[in-house]
Amino acid sequence: MTYQCFDLSIQDNIAHIKLNRPEKRNSMSPEFWQELPEIVRDIDQNARARVIVISSTGPHFSSGLDVSSFTSVNQTTEDTDKKTRQLQSGTAFYQNVLFMQESFNAIEECRLPVLAAIQGGCIGGGVDLVTACDIRYATDDAFLTIFETNIGMTADVGTFPRLVKLIPEGHVREMAYTGRRVTALEAKAMGLINEVYDDQAQMIEAVLSIAADIASKAPMAVYGCKKMITYARDHSTADGLDYIAIWNASHFKIEEIQEAMIANKEQRPGEFVSLPKRQKR
Repeated sequence: MTYQCFDLSIQDNIAHIKLNRPEKRNSMSPEFWQELPEIVRDIDQNARARVIVISSTGPHFSSGLDVSSFTSVNQTTEDTDKKTRQLQSGTAFYQNVLFMQESFNAIEECRLPVLAAIQGGCIGGGVDLVTACDIRYATDDAFLTIFETNIGMTADVGTFPRLVKLIPEGHVREMAYTGRRVTALEAKAMGLINEVYDDQAQMIEAVLSIAADIASKAPMAVYGCKKMITYARDHSTADGLDYIAIWNASHFKIEEIQEAMIANKEQRPGEFVSLPKRQKR
């Protein structure tokens, strides 16, 4: 299938999603918000891969929100009067933001690990995107900025609820209040970026290698890891301990453990059960 904002390839159980509008600095147009969750959910629901890599093209990962994404907020029929438009504007804006949030929620809700490979600027909505991913990598020239502050807005598509759980609160507050550029090396020191590479080619090679390592593991075990980590982040230690016990009581498969041990001993890839297809929403 052809997309306006992305290129998709799937090989060796790795789905590689590339932002493909470099001439527009990969800004997030209205089509972006439709296509991204559609791609991610199709891969997940149909168990088409075991891991997802999201990368980009051109000088910047993403320049963030394309202002045309907000045009729908003010779209009304010709017979709608001014007073009605004014009364509806707040609700329309709210619904539009929830719609955009859902695009990145799809990444977090996906059963597969999602790895982000960032080059150049990761600006505004770009930060929302990568904070929804499981792991982030960057090139030496990459930078992240909560740019909304610089244009009189408060970031609202996912940055704060996720970022404050990824790095110390003081770093989040400084990034938010100043809207300044945070370099890849700074972000690594904060714990936001796992590794920094000299250039994009080196980064993509390394990230795909990490993705291949993840894809070689038992899919059900990796899914369980993602589920437990996200649950533990949002719940108490006691709740997390109880949930993992219940999870393994219903998902534990001795056959997968035996296959993993034998495959390791024989130095061959394991033959594991794939994730079941999900029921479509």
